[in-house]
Amino acid sequence: MDNKGAALPLHVPPSPPAPKSSWTSRTKAFIFCALTSLLYYRSTSKGRHGVGGNPAFLIKARNGAVATENVICSNIGVDILKAGGNAVDAAIAATFCIGTVNMFSSGIGGGGFMTVRIPPAHPDEPSEVFTIDFRETAPALSNSTMFPPGSNTSQFGGLAVAVPGELRGLEEAHRRWGSLPWQTLVEPSVELASGWRVQQELAQRITWFPSLMLGNPDWRAVFAPGGRFLRNGEVIRRTNYSHTLAMIASEGPEAFYKGPIADSLIRKVHATGGILSHTDLENYRVKVEHALQGTYRGRKVYTSHAPTSGPVLLHMFNLMEKFAMTSRTPLDIHRVIEILKFGFAARTKICDPAFNNDTKRIDGISTKEFADLVAANITDDRTHLPAYYNPKYDVKTDHGTSHTSVVDKNGMAVSLTSTVNLIFGSQVMDPETGVILNDEMDDFSTPGTPNGFGLYPSPYNYPAPGKRPLSSTVPTIIEHADGSFAAAIGGSGGSRIFGAVFQTLLNLEWGLDASEAVEYFRVHNQLYPLPTDADVGYPTNILAGLLVRGHMLSVTGPVAAVVQLVVRNLDGQIFAASDSRKNGIAAGY
Repeated sequence: MDNKGAALPLHVPPSPPAPKSSWTSRTKAFIFCALTSLLYYRSTSKGRHGVGGNPAFLIKARNGAVATENVICSNIGVDILKAGGNAVDAAIAATFCIGTVNMFSSGIGGGGFMTVRIPPAHPDEPSEVFTIDFRETAPALSNSTMFPPGSNTSQFGGLAVAVPGELRGLEEAHRRWGSLPWQTLVEPSVELASGWRVQQELAQRITWFPSLMLGNPDWRAVFAPGGRFLRNGEVIRRTNYSHTLAMIASEGPEAFYKGPIADSLIRKVHATGGILSHTDLENYRVKVEHALQGTYRGRKVYTSHAPTSGPVLLHMFNLMEKFAMTSRTPLDIHRVIEILKFGFAARTKICDPAFNNDTKRIDGISTKEFADLVAANITDDRTHLPAYYNPKYDVKTDHGTSHTSVVDKNGMAVSLTSTVNLIFGSQVMDPETGVILNDEMDDFSTPGTPNGFGLYPSPYNYPAPGKRPLSSTVPTIIEHADGSFAAAIGGSGGSRIFGAVFQTLLNLEWGLDASEAVEYFRVHNQLYPLPTDADVGYPTNILAGLLVRGHMLSVTGPVAAVVQLVVRNLDGQIFAASDSRKNGIAAGY
């Protein structure tokens, strides 16, 4: 079935009367705000729209499906499957596409992680699941004091640029498991980059950066020709980027890391204050290993290793497994938030394992034994201040990220998260190649500089030559108890990623279909700031139950993480959903 699958109404459970209690006027004010927000949401939304007000679709398929944040790219991935490609081929083609049309999220100037399921050759054999770490690395001239306290040079400009890894990651996946020619996977994006019509998400994000888009000639030529922002439906051309992709299509990824493209990138980075070198590009290497594996209620969960938040996701499921939860109740959502808090405390202990002399600290996070110790501290009657959860240090978060989930007819599956970090990365675009470069150095911590919440940085996550910064990403694949493929999932949205993935999978467990699970209202708490964020429209009886347990609430919306999900039932039916929060639509056949 194509992307015109039936849109589903957002599922909002009825709200029974709040429990009786002697609430303060402050608590009543919170409830009033929540009720007002819910009434506003219900009066302005339409039944066929998702939580963000955008259309939400459930895609049904029998052969394969691709869920990305852009319908063009989901369809390109399915076209590759129809042409005889496998899930790896489709994921590669879709990733090139996202880097072209949603360049604010990811692209060949960034990096990421992927989890790949290789189905068994025979029914009685287990699958193999691997991760490819193509995270950007710190240049060789990096050091722990390279960013002056209080400056923004880790976010904007050439010094923010880490060594891009995306092309090497896609190359390695293709070398190991791809079936169609490399050029076939890149060519759709070569054509796209030469000219396509601006979509709603891009049109909106261009306007967020007026000084960049209107005042910088590198960006103005593409996004504001004629001195005004391109509008929804108008043609946009990334001509030089198309030429770059054409060279990569014909010559392979080596053309990016050596030769004229590399020369141009280095010149631009140096001109904007950076330290990236030819040696950095030539020496970049991906990491391939078997996925980090855990279990949840009899199902196998495969996710990415540190420096991602994969160990944290497994820790949260290990904690959730302690509770018999069959529906969404105030108590159970309180437990979800407590588990989120303990998850964020565990996350502060993660860094690049290659730069850590105490790997037991990281290795223990995903174990059942660690969950046994932590679970005893989850109190059903109240929440606590951050120190209770024993966080060690602060860590930074990423925002400009995309995710792609794919399954093919043979059960090969890919969960791939790529990023340029902040929206439009470092805001350095090389006009000769059209490549937008990441600002992944901002995912490292800066010694002596507290973040905006007054938290001190983590010494585990200081910059060092060749080091990979901590990531919130969790590209994950799940198998049914019988070992067959169940789901590929991941997300974008900085520190909210793993909490959104966690809640989406719980929504499936609580009986929602794929689209409803992705679209359902979310909560978020990362210890600091203190309030728990809740989507506008979250059931008021649950908000009331959180308040009486001491949670401070900030009802806004929507909680901005974006999830892409593909699931397959035991009968072989495939369902795919892309998050409407970023106007995504999946595709299948």
